Amino acid sequence: MGLPAFFEGLPGAPRHNLALADRRWERLRRGEWQIPQVVSRSGESLAEPELDVVIAGGTLGILLAAALQRRGLKVLVMERGILRGREQEWNISRRELETFLTLDLLTPEELETAIASEYNPARLSFHQSYELWVRDILNVGVDPVYLLATLKEKFLTAGGRLWEQTQFERLTIHPQGVRVEAQREGGAAACAARLFIDAMGHFSPIVQQIRGGQKPDAVCLVVGGCAQGYPRNETGDLIATFTPILHQCQYFWEAFPARDGRTTYLFTYVDAAPERFSLEFLLEEYFAYLPQYQDCELEALSFKRALWGFFPAYRNSPLQTPYDRVLAIGDSAGAQSPISFGGFGAMVRHLPRLTTGVAELLQLDDLSRDNLALLQPYQPNIAVTWLFQKTMSVGLNQKVDPQQINRLMGGIFQVMAALGEGVWEPFLTDVIQFGGLSQTLTRADPRLVLPLLPQIGLDPLADWLKHYFNLGLYSALAPLGERLQPLTQSWSPEQKYRFNQRLQAWRYGAGVEGRSDSS
Repeated sequence: MGLPAFFEGLPGAPRHNLALADRRWERLRRGEWQIPQVVSRSGESLAEPELDVVIAGGTLGILLAAALQRRGLKVLVMERGILRGREQEWNISRRELETFLTLDLLTPEELETAIASEYNPARLSFHQSYELWVRDILNVGVDPVYLLATLKEKFLTAGGRLWEQTQFERLTIHPQGVRVEAQREGGAAACAARLFIDAMGHFSPIVQQIRGGQKPDAVCLVVGGCAQGYPRNETGDLIATFTPILHQCQYFWEAFPARDGRTTYLFTYVDAAPERFSLEFLLEEYFAYLPQYQDCELEALSFKRALWGFFPAYRNSPLQTPYDRVLAIGDSAGAQSPISFGGFGAMVRHLPRLTTGVAELLQLDDLSRDNLALLQPYQPNIAVTWLFQKTMSVGLNQKVDPQQINRLMGGIFQVMAALGEGVWEPFLTDVIQFGGLSQTLTRADPRLVLPLLPQIGLDPLADWLKHYFNLGLYSALAPLGERLQPLTQSWSPEQKYRFNQRLQAWRYGAGVEGRSDSS
């Protein structure tokens, strides 16, 4: 089949970069990762660090860096290239963007400028099953170039330090702080800080060292592109299917208006078995099925860019590092659910909690691994989504009805639609809640659910029941903790920090963090 001829002419050396991504994906499938050894401990004394925080990875790290710098902390950001947003917009719900106003990172005018596109309504559609239209869900496209440039300028104006074109190399943990070594354009460089924050993403060398070459429990493969020339570009698709299971996976589609055309994605959930197909094959499928999906001719489209990637997910997430003075955030920590392949929304959602928690912990000056672990707590509302991911994927050797996933998805969303926005809205924004989940499960057609049991297996089901029970428990603890919070005013600063972080864990873990001020 092959890729269309115009693919070679797209910006950004697409053939070369696609091959690089596929080699990385193949090494992951075959377990051929070289485990880096970039973190070490030393009992030697370290001079008083001049910095409070070093953040490696600026694309999402600049969000937290700007918030911390605004609180008067001394922050340095390391970025492998130039700290600049990509051309492709980040989609999010408008309500979640209020975080930037709450933390005073953007003015209302700047926030409006950062919004590159907005549309309504959006569709959920499942082949030969069910269709639902919703409004105001992930319908805002944020311009990463403007957003990151604005936050970068504010960070620097507030006294923040930025090392661009800087490759992180090594981290040494001392009793008084951390020493960070890097390679800059002018040669080797080093700095010392009280806390190191890893925002380098899924393939951070620190994360690879901690995980020790472990294969991911699931992977989301994504390909797509942005083009002009579509006959219709007023609405979007949050998730859509129009085929049965193909090549032992279900093809899911997403589409939405963008500032310079229409963005469309093809994504699927798979395991990391060595026999799984390549990103290039999935991109060929994307171009082959796109005309049918969008009811258009491929030759009539003018592509601006093509996109591809794979997003590993681990059950052991969010990742709690085994080190003092080291915290993983965003994609490094695996903070989003295995269903999501966008780290921006999860980062924005957790930004108030992380900002307050890091600032409080630095004030306490007790950056032990136990205290830091409270900033990346277990979240049952994320853990329960592993079963959903399992039902949307198929093993290489499993024989299932080709329409099984479509019927299940259609049936579940039909129930959610009947229950109302309070049920489907949290699910679509990656914040599962106990009440809505329980109502959906009790009303779902058993004929859709029971055939899945052999596919899922008893052990995963038992594990899910544990997380489901904890989701209910956290839903009860969150309001109880809020009522008890005034009683903590006489406690010591460390006692208050620990209680506040447990309260945040209950709120976020129950998916109710937006119900009251979490900053």
